[in-house]
Amino acid sequence: MDTFNDVLLSSISFLEVIMLVLVVGGGLFLMFYSRLIPYRYFRHAIGITAGKYDDPDDPGEVSHLQALSAAVAATVGLGNISGVAIAIYRGGPGVVFWIWMTALIGICIKFYSCSLAIMYRDKDEEGKLQGGPMYYITQGMGPKAKPLAQFFCIAGLVGFLGVFTVNQFTQTFWNVVEPNETIANIGEFNWKLIVGIVLSVITSFVIFGGLKKIANVASTIVPFMVILYFLAVTIVMATNLGGIIPAFKLIFSEAFNLETAIEGGFWGLVMLGVRRAVFSNEAGLGSAPMFHGQSKTKEPVQEGLVAMLGPFIDTIVVCTLTAIVILLSGAYLEAQNDGILMTLIAFEKTLFGYGDVLLMVIVTAFALSTLFTYSYYGVKCLSFLTNSRVGKWFNYYYVASITFAAIAPVAVVINLIDLAYALMCIPNMLAVLWLAPKVNAATKVYFAKMKSDSLFS
Repeated sequence: MDTFNDVLLSSISFLEVIMLVLVVGGGLFLMFYSRLIPYRYFRHAIGITAGKYDDPDDPGEVSHLQALSAAVAATVGLGNISGVAIAIYRGGPGVVFWIWMTALIGICIKFYSCSLAIMYRDKDEEGKLQGGPMYYITQGMGPKAKPLAQFFCIAGLVGFLGVFTVNQFTQTFWNVVEPNETIANIGEFNWKLIVGIVLSVITSFVIFGGLKKIANVASTIVPFMVILYFLAVTIVMATNLGGIIPAFKLIFSEAFNLETAIEGGFWGLVMLGVRRAVFSNEAGLGSAPMFHGQSKTKEPVQEGLVAMLGPFIDTIVVCTLTAIVILLSGAYLEAQNDGILMTLIAFEKTLFGYGDVLLMVIVTAFALSTLFTYSYYGVKCLSFLTNSRVGKWFNYYYVASITFAAIAPVAVVINLIDLAYALMCIPNMLAVLWLAPKVNAATKVYFAKMKSDSLFS
């Protein structure tokens, strides 16, 4: 296992430079190329999401809100809780600043990629509309680009496994129940195996129901888990008011402190923030366009505006809440490098000794929502490589991987997913940058139409 982990690390170090250029460099280009339109029309995006412009006769399977909820359910998960803790442990409080910067860039990337998901939809063998990177690569860039789409899908067969979520969930469970002697006597490995099997069974009941069932469950769980997490952090902040401003000052002051950075100096610190932000909101990864490509709309720009809310919710809001609790508690100075333990310590210290139990409830909602939605991405990848009938078999492979991930070392899981994400970013971002002029042209037409019809808000 150590040899396998070393191979993953050496591969990541090479690919992360390419990912940095494409996600950060490409994202900055899109910000200026769009003339900041995604940021200027934030209010309009909220109106679209609320259903103000919905037409039930539009093609697609799910509403704007359901598509956003499903996409956010996949991204708002353990990456926002333990992923932030891992980043702070490795790079210090200043890494949060670079997570924010990447998220702001990610807003623009989501706008472009999810607009393309509607613009270049296609029907599968069953006659259902499909959208995502593999479709805007082949249709937008042409048939010669199909190997690029296939490369994306092959990487997705690994990247779209819920292994990180399962691994961190079982770690949370064990740390909460370990003080119980009866449970502890059974053994950590055995308990993690049991939890993995239970998660596999629960996930099976939802993912074999198809997209609509996943979207319905996600739109129910997402508001609950975000509100509960927000309330928990609000209590922490209310009882530690004097430490809030110093916590933010610490983030900004440490953002350029190379003494606390990991190996690699300044660029190592920035890259850590980029990796964790991409893991958090998946901007540039190409996952969200698969859900947003199913939205009931004829307007690509509308879906792009809805999708851009994702990075704001899961990174600017949720990741910041996690970081503030960790900094207020001082847990980042004492926890081990397994991510979730740091966050558990932070909540337990700041919520009257019961915070770890509350976090367990929140983590359960986060984990299940992510597991339910991630399987859909893998099904689409395998369906594109083969056909829709074969693609459904991904769910069996997916369920089996859940049990494996429950007992796997955390370092292997993190590096495996980071590598897969880097490989997926490359073809997706190349396509998004190549097709960006198409989105700009559609944006110009869309806003001209909205203004002429007096529907703009």
